Amino acid sequence: MPHGPTLLIVYHSLTGGTLQMAEAARSGARQEASVQVRLLHATAAGPQDLLQAQGYLFATPENLAAISGLMKDFFDRSYYAVLNRIQGRPYASLVCAGSDGRNAAQQMERIATGWRLKAVAEPIIICTHAQTPQAILAPKQIPTADLRRCEELGQSLAVGLALGIF
Repeated sequence: MPHGPTLLIVYHSLTGGTLQMAEAARSGARQEASVQVRLLHATAAGPQDLLQAQGYLFATPENLAAISGLMKDFFDRSYYAVLNRIQGRPYASLVCAGSDGRNAAQQMERIATGWRLKAVAEPIIICTHAQTPQAILAPKQIPTADLRRCEELGQSLAVGLALGIF
């Protein structure tokens, strides 16, 4: 049984880029031993997971200038079930994009605003510059420096939860 707060990381990844980012964040968060870190694929996560966690990290690829369909499905399945039950909790977001990523980040921000979550960091948007159908669908390899940024974000979220800052 966990003795401290829980950080929930919900992700979707088609080509591996977002998964690498989420795993790096989990690695950073796990450096704070008093925080339980749960990494769940968007299809496996739901309202109960949100209610049981004290902080959140949402990670998505940007598809067609929006969050991925499976991340949208997670938010759709969870939104009303937790509305007015998780307000004030901290969150951050990660976006793996081919060219921009701002729309996906903004979409998650709007959802979090509806839940009245507290943003504790600017979204991290990693641009892969994939522009052709072949490049977009190809497996991704996120650069080490970018993964380090994701790791630091995970660690910061976990430390903030452990210290009760958020």
